[in-house]
This record gives sequence, C-alpha cells and structure tokens, in this order.
Amino acid sequence: MSRRGAFLLIVSILVAVILQTSVLPLYIDTLFKPDLLLVIMVVLALRVSYGTGVPLAWLLGLLKDVFSGLFLGLGACTYLIIFLVIKSVADRLYAESGFLFVITVSAATFASVAINMLLLIMFTNASTIAYSMLSSLLPHLLFNAFAASLVALLPLFAQDENIA
Repeated sequence: MSRRGAFLLIVSILVAVILQTSVLPLYIDTLFKPDLLLVIMVVLALRVSYGTGVPLAWLLGLLKDVFSGLFLGLGACTYLIIFLVIKSVADRLYAESGFLFVITVSAATFASVAINMLLLIMFTNASTIAYSMLSSLLPHLLFNAFAASLVALLPLFAQDENIA
C-alpha cells in the first residue's frame, strides 16, 4: 500500500469513526445512522488485495464492535465474510462505477443484517432480536445507500489507481 493510500485510509477511518460515534448520534435517530465503516470496507473490497483487505476488514469490524456495544467479534466476523464474498466477485464488477458501488453497499448492508441476525439467533438466547433487526433494515439500507452515493461522488473514488 502506498503512503498516500495508507494516509487516506487512516484519515477516512478516523473521520468515519468520529462521525459515526460522536457527531451523527447528536443529530440523527439511531435507525437512520449510516454504517460508514461498512462503506469503507466495501471500498477496500473493491480496491485492495486479499493480503491487505482481510486484516483491514477484520479490524474495521472489531472497531465497529468496540463502539457499537454489541458482542465483540460479531461485526468482525460479519465484515470478514462480506469482504471475502465481495472480493471474490470484484474482478467481475466495474469497480469505478458509482451505481454498482451503491448497489454493492446496499447488498453488503442487507448481508450484514442477515449474517448478524443469523449469528445472534444461533449463539444467543435473545428471542426478539429478529424483529428489532428486521424493523430497522429498510432505513439502515436506505441511509447506507445514500452515504455510498456521496462517497461515489468524491474525486478520489473516480481515480483509476487502486488504494494499494
């Protein structure tokens, strides 16, 4: 990974964590907060190699777990599975297309909720978790798609060179 790419990645992760944990909760209801770390993970899945992306996807999931208050490791496992699936089909996608990026983030959001729900149902004793997760799926999906569309408008997204 180049120095410029690593610097941009670290800055974007820090900005996303600050926005997601400190700024957005003051102004936006919990149902309508976008998952900015998931958007960054999808960008990584489309732009970096397996050797760089797998540990970063795992660490982004752990970072989400630390700030979300859920079970530690749940987001890390979910992000890693989603990264591997997106990376396996990323060569078949036109990675510079903003529309496909928004669709990929939407699919990753749906997959994240589905994998989290499946893992929580399998490994916990929470009987009402499915209802609460499914009731927040549509707003979460729409706001992640909106955040992805804003990321797709950034000039750095449209560059031909990869982050790595």
